[in-house]
Amino acid sequence: MPHFIVDCSQGVLQQRSEEEVLARLHHAVNSTGLFDESDIKVRVNPFRVHAVGGGREDFIHVFSHIMQGRSIEQRASLSKRIVSELTDMFPTIHRIATNVAEFEKATYLNREML
Repeated sequence: MPHFIVDCSQGVLQQRSEEEVLARLHHAVNSTGLFDESDIKVRVNPFRVHAVGGGREDFIHVFSHIMQGRSIEQRASLSKRIVSELTDMFPTIHRIATNVAEFEKATYLNREML
């Protein structure tokens, strides 16, 4: 935890490699100081078939899942850092967005917690 899942059109990865997207997003998230670097998880899901506004336009959306407990300001800053990094990487892609969802501490469980 946290998890950053990048949904994007496949055309995005023709501009930059998946490895570069992962590395730069990891670095951007880590630069916020909100998480232990070793806990940051980033994945990329490219879509060959997609529709945006009824057409075929490249897009990037990052679904950010973090443990509850950060302030609205911290979450907003995280969102801005993610979108800023991706906008810098992909200046010609106009549909770049993210959202931050919180895991509930009371119901979160991983293997080490068993």
